[in-house]
Amino acid sequence: MEESLSLLGKFKKEFECEEVDIRTYSPLTLAFVGDCIYDLLIRTVLVERGNRNPEHLHKRKSAMVKAGAQAAMAEFLKDDLTDEEMNVYTRGRNAKSYTTAKNASVTDYRKATGFEALMGYLYLTDREDRMIELVKRALEGLDMMR
Repeated sequence: MEESLSLLGKFKKEFECEEVDIRTYSPLTLAFVGDCIYDLLIRTVLVERGNRNPEHLHKRKSAMVKAGAQAAMAEFLKDDLTDEEMNVYTRGRNAKSYTTAKNASVTDYRKATGFEALMGYLYLTDREDRMIELVKRALEGLDMMR
């Protein structure tokens, strides 16, 4: 019987990626991946909840992935994070980025970067279930799925 691989596992296998110590990744590298995987998660949920026109989907997605929304999610989840997860979030939040969001405060942008770093970390450590659990808890708790 063939083992079932996660999406990450399939990527690593098919593209013959070497194992890397995740602790060597900068928080901005984690945020780079986290931004994408969080965006994919939100897009998937929206599409699976109903076939709508792309403009409607884009507006809903944008409201949920913007820096302000991610900052609110990070604040909502802070008490639920493990020490390890909080460390990753804090490193991401405190990372010196050379860019800023055009429609967000510096504080929200940094919190969003921390949130994205956490999402990237959970994805790259093959903890997709934990990532989904945290995102679902925040979306429901902040009533962002209406």
